Formats: sequence, C-alpha cells, structure tokens
Amino acid sequence: MRIHVHTTAQKYNIEIVRDGASPLRVWSRVGQAGEAHETPVDAYERGCGWPVSVSFDIDENCLSGFYLIVVSMEMGGRTYEREGFFVVRGQDRPHRPSHVLVLTTSTMTAYNDWGGANHYRGLGNDPYTDIASPRLSTQRPVARGMLRQPIGAPRASFPGVLELGALPRHPSYEWAHVHGYSRHAADAFWATYERPFVVWAESQGYALEYLTQHDLHEDPGCLDSYACVTFVGHDEYWTWEMRDTVERYVKNGGNVARFGGNFIWQVRLEEGGTRQVCYKLPELDPLYEINPSRTTTAWDAPCVSRPGAWTMGLTGTAGCYNRYGTAAPRSSGGYTVYRPRHWVFDNTDLNYGDVFGAAPVCVAGFELDGVDYTFRHGLPYPTFEDGAPETLEILAMTPAVVGEIDKWNGAVPLGAPESEVKSFLQTVFADQLPERFRGECYGSGMVATFMQGKGNVFNAGSTEWVNGLIHADPFTEQITHNVLRRFGGGNSPDS
Repeated sequence: MRIHVHTTAQKYNIEIVRDGASPLRVWSRVGQAGEAHETPVDAYERGCGWPVSVSFDIDENCLSGFYLIVVSMEMGGRTYEREGFFVVRGQDRPHRPSHVLVLTTSTMTAYNDWGGANHYRGLGNDPYTDIASPRLSTQRPVARGMLRQPIGAPRASFPGVLELGALPRHPSYEWAHVHGYSRHAADAFWATYERPFVVWAESQGYALEYLTQHDLHEDPGCLDSYACVTFVGHDEYWTWEMRDTVERYVKNGGNVARFGGNFIWQVRLEEGGTRQVCYKLPELDPLYEINPSRTTTAWDAPCVSRPGAWTMGLTGTAGCYNRYGTAAPRSSGGYTVYRPRHWVFDNTDLNYGDVFGAAPVCVAGFELDGVDYTFRHGLPYPTFEDGAPETLEILAMTPAVVGEIDKWNGAVPLGAPESEVKSFLQTVFADQLPERFRGECYGSGMVATFMQGKGNVFNAGSTEWVNGLIHADPFTEQITHNVLRRFGGGNSPDS
C-alpha cells in the first residue's frame, strides 16, 4: 500500500483503522517527516501527482474490509485530521461469508469535489453558476465528510416539520458550510451510507466481505463466490461493464439486496480506471456519434438503449426527490405498504395501507427509484413501458417529484430545481420524451422485487433506507433481516 501525503506540517502521524461496529487499529506511525508538494490547479481531473510518502505491506491474513487512513498533525494546540481509504477483498477460502457489500466508488467519485470540481459544479469563475467537470480523477484525496462525520451530522433528507409559509431547508448543506465540510459530504459514500449499514449488520451478527464498483468493472467473476450481493445508499453512477457483472450474476442464480436509490447515469472509466467520464448531455460526449450506446448520459436515454430498470427493477428517472427542500417536504417520509403478504414483510405486522419509516426517520427520502406504473383494484402494477422486468412486483410506494419547485424567483437556494431537471430531460430525449416526463412530472419511490433467470433482486428504492437502521425502526430492521437471511441462504445471521 502506497500513501501520498501533502502537508505544510513538519511532522505528522498516520494510522490505519479497519472501520465498522468495532473499529480496529491495524497499523500506525508517528513523527513522519512532512513535505509539501505542488498540486495542479486541475487536480480534480488530472490527479495530484504527489510522490509516495509512506508505504507498507498488507498482511496476507488481513480481513476483508474498509480501511481508513487517518493522517493527523498538531498545530497551535489543536489536532487536524484528514482521511483516505482502501478496501481489502475477500480471499478464496472455505466457509467464507455468504454476503458481500459493494462500495459505491463511482458515485463517490462523481460527488467528490476535492480539488474544486465534480460531476455537478466547480468550473468557471462564478461561484453561483454550476459548471460540472465531465472528467474526474481518482488520484486525489476524498472530500471532507465522505469518509468520517461526527455523530448527529444532518442527512440530505429533511426530518422536521415545515410550517406554513416557511422557506425550504437543506440541513446537510447548511451544516457542511458552517463546519468546513464538503457541500456533498452527505450526498455519497461511506460515512453517510455504507458505514451505518455495516455497523448495524455487524452488530446483528452478519459477516461481510467487501468489493467496490471498480471491482465489478474490472473482474466480471468477482461476485460468483457469494450468495448475496448488497448495495447501500447512493449508487447513482455505473459503467456498462459494472451492470454486465451484476446481470450475469443474477441470471446465474445470485441474489442482489439493494438498500439504495437513484440508479441513473452511465459513466466510463479511462486511464486504467483512474479517470471517470460523465458528460450527461449526449451531444457533449465525443463518443456520441461513434458508439452511442456508450454515451455517458442517463441509462434511459434513447441513444443508450439500455433501460436502468433492466438491472435493478427501478430507476431514478421514474422516482427522484422526497423530503428534500421543496420536493414533497411534508410527505410522510415513509413507505405505504400495498402487498403485505409478500415474504419481504414476514413478521413485521404490517397491513395494507400501513406506513413504515415515516418522519423523522424518513426511510423514503432524498432520492428515490421507481418505474412507470398504474393502479388496478387498489394495487400498483408496472406498465413495463420503461423496461421493467416482467416479474417485477411493487410492494410499497411513496410520492416523489422530479425536482424542487422555485416559488421565489431564484431568491432562495435550491438543491435540484425542477426547471433544470426538465430542461435536461428535454435535451436527452428530444422528440422521444416519454409521456411520464410531460406536465407535472410526478413519480414514485418504490420497494420492489423481481426474478431474473435463476436469481432474485430486492430493491428498497431509497437512498435513505439505512436511516431506518440507524434509528432502529423495527419495521425497516425486520424487512432488512428478511432479505439478508433469505438471500444469504439461511434463517440466521452468520456465525
């Protein structure tokens, strides 16, 4: 393992911690000589280019896991810390765990604004104009807050009561600004999503091994040793190859437990996987005229012709925002149950029409996934017009909207203005704009299951599902147990 450190301090300390329910320090050094290095102004795209500062060997018996690299320095009586990470994959051995957690490294890369830009904003000289970088390097630090946050840091969903006439709030952005964290600290990755799931799962007796989305891209057979593959939180960005790996695994009999939401974008990896590309608007991508199916835009775009629902059953373009700014700010924040007899709801005592995970927990918040649907005799059914699998069953639902409505003519900051999203959809689909994106653009977040080949997929359809585990919501916990136990091949957690 080679670590690249840039610091103005004369000395610094470094430690490696296997993170989880019981963090374990596995390596440390104190009094390392500090050195500052020149950093390119476009490090967000090119990478930092810093030399190796510290290296060490990973023991061959090292447990699979997520490892934090914590670098600290002392100045003026205060301690300053920053973090990096690496992941150790599981080894081929007898009696390995049946569950593997795939970390959402592509989405982390998309939101990581260290160096000044990400796939959303940062370019140009006007701080009030969002200009995204379509090309991002993985060879740079991770923005502050994506790897570690203090307990109680706000999440992207709004858990409170919005009074009549009150202005919309984005607590996570406000908190990040005040405390010096990245604006996107609560939008993606370990601290907000995977870590709370791991803490809960380990405390419940589940043994996990670890992979990343980059493993899915580089190694098509990396999932084959596991009964259940889990995705948690925000897995918005995928390559074609990542989807191929998951679809092949499920068709061959594997099970996917997705406790996440917002499945939308195709990206490409270049430079040996060290650079991620996502232009979003098709005509901006140099590959658009050469190989349109690999254009880095929404999976549901006509040029790509590979609906997102094929892989996960649900997609962000049919769902999206809830309990976020002006996007359904006074909704229940939970899911309404429609098929209570499904095995997913075993031992939950939930009935038709019941709501679970409501505010302030908000298991159905921030960004949600759904499909085009209709109602018959009080039950929701997919229309299958957007590529949903024929075996898809919709189990629970909540309202979602395409974006935030601006009632203040630009005077109030919004995270995802409806006008911008509609403009994007019109550009991507042009004269093939689906009917569901015309008019008011209302959608739904959904909990759903389906079979594909010999395997099964459960989709919680919400980035905030893990909040139900954080707050020990009994319904969310029991549903999660039902899925992990059934898909893991047993009725009890791993020993």
